[in-house]
Amino acid sequence: MACSGCILIHYSSIGGKRNEELILPINSSLSVTLHQDQLKTTTTVAANRDFPEDRIWLNGKEDNINHPRLQSCLREIRRLARKRRSSGDDNISKILNYKVHICSVNNFPTAAGLASSAAGYACLVYSLARLYGVEGELSEIARQGSGSACRSMYGGFVQWIMGEREDGKDSLAQQVEPENHWPELRILILVASAEKKHVGSTAGMQTSVKTSPLLKHRAESVVPGRMEEMIEAIKKKDFEAFGQLTMKDSNQFHATCLDTYPPIFYLNQVSQRIIGLVHRYNAYYGTTKIAYSFDAGPNAVIFTLDPTVNEFVEIVKRSFPPESNGDPYLKGLAVSPVSLSQDLLSAVETDVFPGGVSYVIVTQPGPGPMESQDISVDLLGTDGFPNASG
Repeated sequence: MACSGCILIHYSSIGGKRNEELILPINSSLSVTLHQDQLKTTTTVAANRDFPEDRIWLNGKEDNINHPRLQSCLREIRRLARKRRSSGDDNISKILNYKVHICSVNNFPTAAGLASSAAGYACLVYSLARLYGVEGELSEIARQGSGSACRSMYGGFVQWIMGEREDGKDSLAQQVEPENHWPELRILILVASAEKKHVGSTAGMQTSVKTSPLLKHRAESVVPGRMEEMIEAIKKKDFEAFGQLTMKDSNQFHATCLDTYPPIFYLNQVSQRIIGLVHRYNAYYGTTKIAYSFDAGPNAVIFTLDPTVNEFVEIVKRSFPPESNGDPYLKGLAVSPVSLSQDLLSAVETDVFPGGVSYVIVTQPGPGPMESQDISVDLLGTDGFPNASG
């Protein structure tokens, strides 16, 4: 059973948790799921009577199967499968007596602020659900692995409704619009660092909830109205409103990081230069043609429309020239070289920062997890252990 899951990038209303065990947020949030053709997690799961224990391999290395969040997902899927077994499904009864092997690989940097846990847990829950024959609402289970994973269960534009119940049963994901709603929208990932974060998202937000007055103000007074505005901008495909809301929300999220004690620094010098570049570019045109968002890491997520991609990528290449290490600088959707006017260059360029951006991934909104019928992508061999690719 192989599954491809997609990376999910926040662009509005990132916040903390009111219940860490159930992963219940202090505010609702919005995100876009990116296309699996460019960024994905691939997960294979297998159940066999000869497996003596549950095991998991992540990006080529065996990991801890007893991690509490992972166990929550496994336990809940198996609980639902046992309920289905009571309806007389003999095949499910047999599989429930077996242990599972799980193998998962990301094709993008892990723990670097690119929502690898969201993609990973969404793909894991989807794969386990298919294995055990579990159907219905799965975002509540994915949320127990990684909060953002609940949104990755759907494609396109997705909101995570915070809910009010103490048991979290109403804290679910809901698709706002499908992936084909805004066909001109493009997303560029500017990878400024593939290194693992010094402060993880969960630990960072736990500290923010305890120490940041700004976070409380944001959750209570800013996010509800901003959610409504963002959903309206998406439905109307209003990039001016969408772009400004995206940047303001990203800025305020990182302001709460600085308001945290001790402060958290996710952005680096390259991140700050990208922010300045975007604002100079928009100022030159007198409108919002480019928008940035930064999650808990230094890597920039750039939103724009298709006609702007070639020109802005050319500017990024000039501002952050690639190092000659043989690796491709541009990945994903095709980009064509263009000539830049001297007026534009004079308006946006500052000192170049060679190697500041390692590479750029060009993508677009995409679907949620899906089962692959291509056996060549299976990460587990016939013996239930990782292939060379896993």
